[in-house]
Amino acid sequence: MAAAKAAGQRVVFTNGTFDIIHVGHIRSLQGARAEGDLLVVGLNSDASVRSYKGPQLPIQPQAERAEVLAALRYVDYVTVFDEPTVDVLLKLLEPHVHAKGTEYDPKTIPERETVLSYGGEIAIVGDSKAHSTSWLIQRIRALPE
Repeated sequence: MAAAKAAGQRVVFTNGTFDIIHVGHIRSLQGARAEGDLLVVGLNSDASVRSYKGPQLPIQPQAERAEVLAALRYVDYVTVFDEPTVDVLLKLLEPHVHAKGTEYDPKTIPERETVLSYGGEIAIVGDSKAHSTSWLIQRIRALPE
């Protein structure tokens, strides 16, 4: 990160569960990457996902979710975190931009004060929240055997 910043690259950070990758994830990652030169993705750990989505999730373990994310052309780095928010990572990395999905408003982002404290920017990226892993799971469950 330090080398990228020293080279004048604009660093963008986004985060999420990224359990079953779908078009909404791709559009969000694409939008985040368009905000800069280098994209770092903070991936919620398995324990973190279970703490706020319930014991049945995630479907895929964090190592596999990280591997899938790292294989995407928009993503440069992936890091896993356990905390309820990414404040700790944002303070450590101080990316130029913190990108969040369209379910947020720049004023409702949990990490807003942290980003503003070091002079970072907030960007809302991706398409409307028309796609979700939960929706995909429901569709799969509804299929005839």
